[in-house]
Amino acid sequence: MAKTFRIAIVGGGIGGLTLAVALRQRGIEADVYEQAQELAEIGAAVALSANSTRELRRLGMGDALAAVSTEPGELIYRNWRDGSRIAAHPVHENMNYQQTCGAPYYGIHRADLQRILSGALGGAGLHLNHRLTGIKDLGGATALSFANGETIEADLVVGADGVRSVVRRFITGGDDTVYSGTSAFRGIVPVARLPALPDPGAIQFWMGPDAHLLHYAIGGNADYVNFFAVVEYPKVWPHGDKWLDAIEPGEAAAAFKGWHPAVVEMVSQHLPVRWGLFGTRPLLHWYRGGVVILGDAAHAMLPHHGQGANTTIEDAITLAELLPGTTLDGLGPMLAKYQSLRRARTRKIQRSSWITNSLLHLPDGPQLAERDRRVARFPEDFGWIHQFDALQTARDAAHTQHHPAPAHA
Repeated sequence: MAKTFRIAIVGGGIGGLTLAVALRQRGIEADVYEQAQELAEIGAAVALSANSTRELRRLGMGDALAAVSTEPGELIYRNWRDGSRIAAHPVHENMNYQQTCGAPYYGIHRADLQRILSGALGGAGLHLNHRLTGIKDLGGATALSFANGETIEADLVVGADGVRSVVRRFITGGDDTVYSGTSAFRGIVPVARLPALPDPGAIQFWMGPDAHLLHYAIGGNADYVNFFAVVEYPKVWPHGDKWLDAIEPGEAAAAFKGWHPAVVEMVSQHLPVRWGLFGTRPLLHWYRGGVVILGDAAHAMLPHHGQGANTTIEDAITLAELLPGTTLDGLGPMLAKYQSLRRARTRKIQRSSWITNSLLHLPDGPQLAERDRRVARFPEDFGWIHQFDALQTARDAAHTQHHPAPAHA
């Protein structure tokens, strides 16, 4: 690739950093523009399934990830009130998950993942305190304007700037975010403060009327639990410009009154805010000229399959694999191929995550029997998500001579 091919990545989160590292592995340098003044993700965790850990291993991060992650012993579904095990599937036990999916499943603090990614990048090409305010098509290049007064030009702009993506608005002309009518309380708690919790090393769903709780262990010693407690309100999100809303002390505990003591222990921690759960509507176009999006900017989804970060990493690997050898004249066909490879898969996972929300929130009654059968079939029904090989899929596509599919719904 010619050295004059200028690549600007907007967003220094998981997607933007993964793309920059994957491009460097292929001999391509890119500049990353991050709005924050420092790379810091505090108080959140992420579950990495095999479809992303296999790619991070290929980028040389396997040992670093393993050192700060926990692989859950099981995936367990429980009754909201008495904690009975409705279904369970081995994960780390007998290396079942790795043997089936080809790579591990990890619970990791988001700050640790970001540190590993930024460490692999080594700080080269990373520009902090760059909040994107404007995009202009120059006819053959794109100009980006930032709040700090700087303006740059690039031949390829990649928007990895999240659910409320500025880059996406340039591509589609609209906002495209959709509020789900659900919100979540989230936190990280030391296992020592959860004496009622059974199987603290497992990833677990507690399912009940109009709510559910997901949690999993994180850290190299599995001594912390990350939890995500979802409720069916507020029906209308009160803020147009942010996804956090302040809550009163005890509000989360009140929402789970009557649930198993382990659930109440977890949500009774100090929780100052709730998170609105937003997605994006299925997009017709992921690119415009030399501007393209990935991750939450392209396909933000509800977190009930734990695939937001994982599909973002898939996107980054796909784009990085298709880019080598692309000329400026070939940029459009390459982006069309990227879109055709990624759109159908992510749309399917998006749709399934919305359906899963209803499944997890069923009231007590006759519908539970079918729900219980479905969660017992999780490996059979959702193995396609975890076993997916983004790199191999992109390689196969890069070596075909067929034209990419047209961009239609």
